[in-house]
Amino acid sequence: IVDVPLYLAFLFGGIALATAPAPSLSIVNEFKTDGPVTKTLIPMAALDDLVGAIIFFTVIAVVATQLSTTSISIGAMLLFVFIPVFLGLILGFMTGKWLQKLKQIQSMLMVLIGMLLVCVGSGFWISQQLPLPIFNFMLLGMGFSAAFSNCIQPGTLDQIMKYINPAIHFSLVIVILNLGAPLDYHLILNAGFYTLVYILVRAIGKYIGAYMGAKWSHAPDTVRKYLGFTLLPHSGVSLVFTGIAVSMLQSTALECATILQGTIAAAAVINEVIAVFFAKKGFEWAKELNQGKEGKTCDKRIEKEKADKVFSWLLSRNSGH
Repeated sequence: IVDVPLYLAFLFGGIALATAPAPSLSIVNEFKTDGPVTKTLIPMAALDDLVGAIIFFTVIAVVATQLSTTSISIGAMLLFVFIPVFLGLILGFMTGKWLQKLKQIQSMLMVLIGMLLVCVGSGFWISQQLPLPIFNFMLLGMGFSAAFSNCIQPGTLDQIMKYINPAIHFSLVIVILNLGAPLDYHLILNAGFYTLVYILVRAIGKYIGAYMGAKWSHAPDTVRKYLGFTLLPHSGVSLVFTGIAVSMLQSTALECATILQGTIAAAAVINEVIAVFFAKKGFEWAKELNQGKEGKTCDKRIEKEKADKVFSWLLSRNSGH
């Protein structure tokens, strides 16, 4: 309609799949929710971004093939996209088996850091051999982390993460600064039409997708009606996807890169406010607030306090008579 290349719509669709699990899960923790919607959301929070990443990088591979002057088949491009997953899984599995043989936490940390460096170094080497710069280090890290963390005991993993988490938090700050620093706020102001369409269509897609999935899997009515609301928060992963897509488009389609960057940035800001409200309402409409173990204890304590007040008031009335 607005004479923009159609592949941009598919890039928007790939980015829109990403969901921020943190806002919804923070509501679960704060309001002690429990019930069918909560139990469905928790595993979906982990799987949603993984599926989104696979679909997004598939779309990126196809679009890159269309825009690139290098002659390369779509099948080969898809293979290049999934090489990081396989490499990460193999090195992560090797790391996990190595960690199983160690007892001291210092030795485990040295092995983990060493294998991480090997993993990243292997990724850089493979990236230089590819005809296009499409090697994705996010998928490499996801494969590595998923493999090694499932090879060791949960208690051992908790010990390791206690030391690794500060480095992860610092790295996330660097990633966010790297994504936000080059962003021109004028892009956000000029992306009003696209932002409105993106937010509305993404919300409709999330809701209908969740409703149909729940219906086909014979989930309870509350899951059909309200799960979609808990999936509305936008994801920080979407900003990473945007950075990857923009870097690919800047050399061949600068106008599309500008539209994409401004729209997703504006949508992320607006969604961070609106979507969290609807996510909480979804749990509220499903009647799952304060239904967890701690929440029920809190409700019982409040009811007991109310009953004590009523009883005290009745005693005072009787003593007055």
